[in-house]
Amino acid sequence: MGYQRIDRISEQVRREVDQIIREDLSDPRIQGTYSITRAEVTRDLRYAKIYVSILEESNRAPVMAALKSAAGFIRHELGHRMIIRYAPEIIFEQDQNIEYGIHIASILKQVQPEETKDDE
Repeated sequence: MGYQRIDRISEQVRREVDQIIREDLSDPRIQGTYSITRAEVTRDLRYAKIYVSILEESNRAPVMAALKSAAGFIRHELGHRMIIRYAPEIIFEQDQNIEYGIHIASILKQVQPEETKDDE
C-alpha cells in the first residue's frame, strides 16, 4: 500500500518539475529536445531523483548543468505547488534508456540473419 502512495507522489513530482522547468525557468542553456522521463522519490520523501532524457548530444552537458544549478529554485517552487510536509531535495540524473535502446537495436540488426532467397 505504501508503494502506491510513493508512486503517486513520484508521478506528481515528475509532472510538477516538468511544468516548473518549462514555464518558470528562463535559463538559455535549457534548449533543444529534452523530457523528464521519470521521478523516484524516497520513502521518507526527502530526496527525488529526476531522470532527464536529452536527445541532442551537444546539449546534454549544458542542459544538465542548468538543471543542477536550478535545483534549489525548483525545490522551492515544488514546495509551494505540492501539499507535502517537506519538499524533496532534487537530484537530476541523465536517463540513458534511449541510447541503450538504440545500441541494442543496432546489435540486433547485426545479429539478425539475412533473408535467403529460394531458387525454384
